Amino acid sequence: MKKEIHQIHGKVETFQPTTLDQIWGDTGLGKYGTIDEEKYISKLNDMNKADLQKHAVGVGIIPTDGREGLIKKLLKEFRAHVASFRKPILKEPTKVSKNALKILSEGR
Repeated sequence: MKKEIHQIHGKVETFQPTTLDQIWGDTGLGKYGTIDEEKYISKLNDMNKADLQKHAVGVGIIPTDGREGLIKKLLKEFRAHVASFRKPILKEPTKVSKNALKILSEGR
């Protein structure tokens, strides 16, 4: 049995919720079934044209005739959806001393 391998980089991933649904626990899996782009691309490639059009309507996209164009639209919307769940928490900027500001302003 093959196990999935995850790379550990030591950085704690913390993201800020951007919607009320996220505050209440929505993980973003409901609309697309995943937030992993590779899995979503694989899912799209396994669909026939009729399934793609049905999926597009389900996520709020008007289906087009061309398969490749429809996949591009779906991927664009998917990436926007995932980005809304991955807004990083920004740290407050560190205060710079007066001496450092003086040195930085010398080039003006």
